[in-house]
Parts: sequence; C-alpha cells; structure tokens
Amino acid sequence: MAQKCVHQSCGKMFTDPQEDCNYHPGPPIFHEGQKGWKCCKPRVLTFDEFLAIPACTVGKHSTTDLPPPVEKKQVDASEAPVASSLPAATPDVSRAPLAAPQPTATPPPPPPESGSDDPSLEIPRGKQCRRKGCGYAYTGGARDDEKCVFHPGLPIFHEGSKGYTCCKRRVLEFDEFMRIEGCETKNRHLFIGSGKKDGKKGGEEVLETVRHDFYQTPSSVIASFFLKKINKETAKVEFTSNELSVDLRTTDSLPKRYKASIPLFGTIEPAASTFKILGTKLEVNFVKADGSSWPVLRSDERVTGEIIQVGRAGRA
Repeated sequence: MAQKCVHQSCGKMFTDPQEDCNYHPGPPIFHEGQKGWKCCKPRVLTFDEFLAIPACTVGKHSTTDLPPPVEKKQVDASEAPVASSLPAATPDVSRAPLAAPQPTATPPPPPPESGSDDPSLEIPRGKQCRRKGCGYAYTGGARDDEKCVFHPGLPIFHEGSKGYTCCKRRVLEFDEFMRIEGCETKNRHLFIGSGKKDGKKGGEEVLETVRHDFYQTPSSVIASFFLKKINKETAKVEFTSNELSVDLRTTDSLPKRYKASIPLFGTIEPAASTFKILGTKLEVNFVKADGSSWPVLRSDERVTGEIIQVGRAGRA
C-alpha cells in the first residue's frame, strides 16, 4: 500500500521503504525577506524559489514527523586529527557580535506558466504538480481521473502566522503550513505547463506580482515589496488617496519589471507618504488619513478576521 513521505521537501507517495528519499533535515528559515533551510546555504526571495531549493540529504522515506538520523561517515583512525594539548580559547559569547547571514546569488525565478500541460510534451514519471499545496507526483498512464486540489493565492508570512491569500486558515508552524489543504480544485494537475518562457517580453522579464509584507503604527502603515536590485534611476512610485502605482525595473542583465496599481485598504495622505529603495525591496510609508487599523494592505485581499497589532516595530 502506497504511503506518503512526510520528510520536508519530499512528500512523495512510496511503496518501497528502502527507496532513496531526498529531503531537508533542518528547519526552514525566513529572515528579512530571505528564505532557505538551516541545513544548507541557498537563500532566495520568492516562495516558489524556496520550494525549488534542491534537497541536501539522502536517506529513506518515512511516515513519521521526525526524519531518521543522518549516518555520519566513519573516520579512519590513521586519518583522524590529533587533538592539541593546548586548551582551546573560549570566546566571550556575551560580547561576541552576531554575524549577519550572507545572501547567496540565486537564479531568477521561473516565469509564469500556462494553466495546463502541453499534450505534445512528455511528462517525466515522478514529476510533482507545480500548483501550491498539491504535491501530487505523476505516476504515468491515463489522466482522466485526476483531481488537483491547490491554493491559487500567494503565501502569507506575517508576525509569526502563515497561510495563503486565497483562504482564511492561519497556522504558526511551517509543517502545519505545508499541510494546509487546498481551497480550489481543477480536473487536471499541472506538471510541466507549456514548456515555454512566457514571462519574457521585449528583452525584460515581466513580473505579475511580488511578495509584500507590512506592519503599522497608529498613524502609518509601513509596507515592503520584495524585489532585488531595483534601478533607482528609472523607478516610478506614485501615491493617490487610495492607491499606490509602481513601475520598477531591476539592473539585472535580463531586467525584471514589476508594474502595478495597488488598491489600498484605507485612505492615505499622498503628499505626506514617502518611499525608499533598498537592496532587496521597496519600502513605503503610508501616512493614514483617518488613523484606523488596517487588517490587510490591499483592498482586494480577503479580510480574515485576524487581529493585526498596532504599535512600534521591535528590533530583530
């Protein structure tokens, strides 16, 4: 009987317990917009890139929450290092500065895919569905009885809670987030799409959306739109009383472009609102017109009833 592996980044259906399993033994890390795994080095910005980080450990599949311990390589006694007789210097932990995590270069995110697989292309056996929250692996054969349950929205990570923009459920643990059942159903899975890079136009990669986050004070809403290497010379950011318009290009060899009009949940004072462009994001300070609390940033986002704390942001 087929069982589903619960190892992080695996999630495959298996029948052979001796089959190799590729997974991440360490917990996920989300820090200042960057995402990765504690057990390996890559750090990325988008959630799709995070899910595509190659597994760093090979073991066996498991149906329990805890992965089996990784076997350590046995060191030959003749090659073992000889311990020094001198006592090792013990650093003063209380005074030692904390080293900031160093971002690593990552490839550009994959362009948007079509909504269905090209029937002329071959689907590799074991290929996982690309839709968020599905995780089904292609087993071959006829596809008449497929059912894909997934999340059409974007992941949300805000003040410790995790969920999707398309549904209400919010959880605290990353493992729980990965198990949130999809809220939309299609008759077919999406394994390979069209196989074409549809997101490139006129020598640039067009981005339909970028990840955003926000916090607020009684008088302001401070929002971050995460996009690396924004060109400060060509960037356009405009405010109206209930909308933010942006046109952002990056300085990459193949520039990315994010152009959007973002409807805001509340009314702002355009003349008093400001923005600044940082290395990994656009940070915007919206000055509230009426001082009311914003449960979401965009007016087209679903209000979940989650209480968003109003106050000063603490230091990380």
